[in-house]
Formats: sequence, C-alpha cells, structure tokens
Amino acid sequence: MILVTGGAGFIGGNFVLDWLAQSDEPVINVDKLTYAGNTDTLKSLAQNPAHVFVRADIGDREVLGKLLAEHRPRAVINFAAESHVDRSITGPGEFIQTNVVGTFNLLEAVRAYWTDLPADDKAAFRFLHVSTDEVYGTLSATDAPFAETNRYEPNSPYSASKAASDHLVRAWHHTYGLPVLTTNCSNNYGPYHFPEKLIPLVILNALAGKPLPIYGDGQQIRDWLYVKDHCSAIRRVLQDGRLGETYNVGGWNEKANLDVVNTICSILDEIKPRADGAAYASQITYVQDRPGHDRRYAIDARKLERELGWKPAETFETGIRKTVQWYLDNQDWVGNVTSGAYRDWVAQQYGA
Repeated sequence: MILVTGGAGFIGGNFVLDWLAQSDEPVINVDKLTYAGNTDTLKSLAQNPAHVFVRADIGDREVLGKLLAEHRPRAVINFAAESHVDRSITGPGEFIQTNVVGTFNLLEAVRAYWTDLPADDKAAFRFLHVSTDEVYGTLSATDAPFAETNRYEPNSPYSASKAASDHLVRAWHHTYGLPVLTTNCSNNYGPYHFPEKLIPLVILNALAGKPLPIYGDGQQIRDWLYVKDHCSAIRRVLQDGRLGETYNVGGWNEKANLDVVNTICSILDEIKPRADGAAYASQITYVQDRPGHDRRYAIDARKLERELGWKPAETFETGIRKTVQWYLDNQDWVGNVTSGAYRDWVAQQYGA
C-alpha cells in the first residue's frame, strides 16, 4: 500500500488514476480539498476498494500519524501544495502554511512512523517529494537548462515556499536518515487541470468566446511536460531512485507562452471552429505582466534518463492535442470546477 497526499489535485489525481489503472496495490489518498482539489477527478474510483479517500490536511500531524499506523504504507508520495504563482503574490501566507509548515508536519509524522518499522520494512520505505523547477529561479535565452546541481534562486512566494520544503526534505534525510527522493518538474499540462493555469484557461476562454489573456509580451518560455509522462517518471523514481537524490523531470518542449496559445487556437480552429468562422487567435488579449515574472524555465532531464531510463512519451504536439480534446469531451467536469468563487478570482486577476 502507498499513501498519496494531494491526490485530488491535478498531478496527484492523475497519479492516483494511473497507479490504479496499472496496479492493484491500494492507495490511501489524503487531500484537504481546497479550491483546486476535486473529487470529481476521482469519480471513476468510487467503487474501487483499492482507493481509500481521506479528507485531511498534511499539517494535521495527529491525523497523519493515525493513518500511517492503521494502513502501514510502504511509501508516501507528497503532491500536496499550494502551487499557483499569481495566488502566492496576492496571498503568500497560505503558501507558507501548506508548503513549508505542512511539509514539516508531514515529515515529522512520517519520521515517527518510519522509526518504529521493523528492519526490513524500514529499509524498503520511501518518501517521495514532488517539487518544481521554479525553485531554480529564471534563465536567460542562452543559459543551459536547469540541472540538479543548479543553486536555488526562487523568485516568487510560491517558489520560495517550495524551495523551503525541498530543503526540509533534504535535511530530514541527512539528519535523521529518512529515505527520501525528490523530483523537480517543469510545467505540467493535461487532463483534470484546474482552469486557472495557462493551458486550461485558454481552452475554456476560447470556447466561451472570452479574451485569451497573455501576460506582457507572451515571450516567457517554459518547458512543457504532459502530466501522464510526469506520473510515469514518479513511478520510475519511486521504484529505483537513489536515496537522497533529486531527479529533474522535463518534457524537452521549450515553448513561449504566446506560441502555446496560438497552437491551442489552431487546434480548436480545426476540431471545433467558431460559429462565425473567425479564428480563435482573434480573442488574444495582452494584459499587464505579473510582478517578478520569470522569463524562462528549462529542465535538463538527462540524469533521469541516464540512471533510470526514463523519457517522456509525448511531444508537445501530441500532448496538447490530447489535452484540448479532453476538455471538449469533459464539459461536466469543467462545469463543476468553474464555481462562482473561481470566476470571481479570474475577474480579479485578469479583469472582467
């Protein structure tokens, strides 16, 4: 059995679905169900006895301790995090509470559980912490992609809180011997993505005839990773990663934000044309750039390929087409997550 935190969120939810599609090993799924946690993502598992959902906060050490003692997992995979840069700028406190204090409490609950395990179970146990490339800061157009040896230079409250959590995980390994693994991924996209992030926001705004907001000049570059490729990388690291090591997970798909939006528009022009025959790209609108916006992220994932044989299966072109089609085919899921509170937040962030 494994225990997953944040397993009703975007990446965690995809991980749980993929895990149970490929394995009969049970999952204890712990999620606080904040605005981005969505049990609709897990609806297909409602009758699956291998999936046990528990609504709980990773900051609640007492609840975590009881869950660990009762279910005795062989591994904990930590996806739980506040993860949106824009929200961290307007409300950094929640990011410190969840990503720093929450990770500390989770580590302490896991350490207490792991310390008391029998020798063989103790040796086999793993704690895998899922993090982001944003902890490394920003790159110029000519800089080499981020490697695991890059120093941390976080530039937003979000990335600073994730950097702090990474340091805690590292320290709990070196001080207490906790058997940890850390992954730092590039920008994920794919099914079940809460529509505040660029790709799902653009897809849904395009279909609704709304403006497609582009920060600044739209030339911010990101490496795009299809979420199911990310999930396969995590499974691979969990299985054979070296204790105490960090593995960067990337898609080898550097794209400017404006190019991403134009690609989405072109796919929609092809498979879901506007009724008036106009191009979706005509809805593109430039908005004021956000404070401290990092110019470029890029991931060097060669260590993961060299040591564990992992490569992404999807190119950006295949992954983005699958993603657009998924949103077209799953309007019920979209309708359930786009609540009034979400619409208010979008209006505040991008203008009505």
